[in-house]
Amino acid sequence: MNVYVLRSLKDNRFYVGMSVNVEKRLSEHNAGRTKSTKGYGPWELLHEEKYPDRITARKREKYLKSGYGKQWLKEKYKQVL
Repeated sequence: MNVYVLRSLKDNRFYVGMSVNVEKRLSEHNAGRTKSTKGYGPWELLHEEKYPDRITARKREKYLKSGYGKQWLKEKYKQVL
């Protein structure tokens, strides 16, 4: 299971998600087939982490969506923002 972070090329917003196939999921986001990201694309893959199971991946996804997680992402990728 993978946790991924996308960055909008339109306005630099982040999207954090979880998927087995990140490339396919990125295509879905860019095609406008994801309600939460529709209208904010195009999207690029900014960060990806692999986990052995869904439970561990979900915990990491939840952290990255938290205030501390967002802060960590902004600090880690401040050069591209």
